Amino acid sequence: MTSLTIGLIGILVFLALVAMRMPIAVAMALTGFAGFSFMVSPQAAMNMVAKEMYSNLSSYSLSVIPMFVWMGFLAYYSGIGTRLYVFAYKMIGHYPGGLAIATQVACAVFGAICGSNTATAATMGAIALPEMKKYRYDTSMATASVAAGGVLGVLIPPSVIFIVYGMATEESVGKLFMAGILPGILLMLLYIGAIYILTLRNPDLGPAGPKSGWRERVDSLRGGLGEVLFVFVLSIGGLFAGWFTPTEAGAVGAAGVLVVSLIERRLSWEGFKKSLYDTTRTSAMIMFMVAGAVMFGRFMAVSRVPFELANWAGSLALPPFAIMGIIIFIYLVLGCLIDALALVLLTIPIFYPVAVTTLGYDPIWFGVIIVLVVAMGVITPPVGMNVYIIKGIVPDVPLEVIFKGVWPFLFAIIICVAILMIFPQIATILPAMIS
Repeated sequence: MTSLTIGLIGILVFLALVAMRMPIAVAMALTGFAGFSFMVSPQAAMNMVAKEMYSNLSSYSLSVIPMFVWMGFLAYYSGIGTRLYVFAYKMIGHYPGGLAIATQVACAVFGAICGSNTATAATMGAIALPEMKKYRYDTSMATASVAAGGVLGVLIPPSVIFIVYGMATEESVGKLFMAGILPGILLMLLYIGAIYILTLRNPDLGPAGPKSGWRERVDSLRGGLGEVLFVFVLSIGGLFAGWFTPTEAGAVGAAGVLVVSLIERRLSWEGFKKSLYDTTRTSAMIMFMVAGAVMFGRFMAVSRVPFELANWAGSLALPPFAIMGIIIFIYLVLGCLIDALALVLLTIPIFYPVAVTTLGYDPIWFGVIIVLVVAMGVITPPVGMNVYIIKGIVPDVPLEVIFKGVWPFLFAIIICVAILMIFPQIATILPAMIS
């Protein structure tokens, strides 16, 4: 049996374990350990586990994860998301579909503080859905718009997936953050365009709300919102300017949100404890996934699956963009079955060498494309994590009603990917400014 065959069998075993509802991190670790043991030796596999687990989980670069995660949960429990939505609603809520459009703006800004698609969807869902129900918005569009808006949380910096991608590929997290800004704004505008077209064709989908005066709009910036946005600019701007390392930028952001929340008395003791608990749980989950992915990646390396795939892609009589299209299609299919973060960790050892080394694509641009494509999985069946979160907020709405409404937003993501394929400078122009 060749090493390539063993590697392919290992991938099938992993998928079978996931299908049996085994935690993805455990499935990657077990498959990687068993495959490495079979191809090298059990003793070498034990040494690999001990070395990789310690070296990765004790890495200073991993400390960036709990910092930005805590920043997001502090923003969540201090009610910043509510104030963001109120501000967006006051500005554009009086247009047809204005509440859904305001939700996209609020998701984009909250994503710039949070960095998680699930937290963004949960926060905005709890705030926006009751308002849209009050103004008799179509249930399918209302729920789907919030679920899709959560995707902005992993594209606009800071993004946990960008952090993990940067660690897995040894690319600059700061450049990845900067690369996500313009594509994130582009996707938000495409979402807004989709909502506008839908409500233009059928105004009953999103009736206009009452118009607010400028005094109300200015007042909606109070209560710490302006200060928190300043903290974000200081944290991410300092990272871009080279003042902070990624970990320091996360620490500055978390400390800043904490101080503002305490001064404004927006964070209760119970909320503070919950933010620590959720940060610990989420960070542990991500780190365990990273460790499992490293073990699986070592197995893939000795099986030579990535190298054989790269050689095969290079031998195809197809232009690079066509091969990239095939890779994107594979991600689309897998994204319907595997969680976004796990999918990135699983596939980077396989497709990164193909896209960057063989096809010659920019690794920063490829990271943006990967984040966009795997993000589709959070709103498509059967996984659709954001859809299930919205279902939990509005349990009386059937899942099929929510999934029915996501298609316009799914097309918006596909259009965004196509635009970035044609104009990669959208993702690379800002990172090029960093030395």
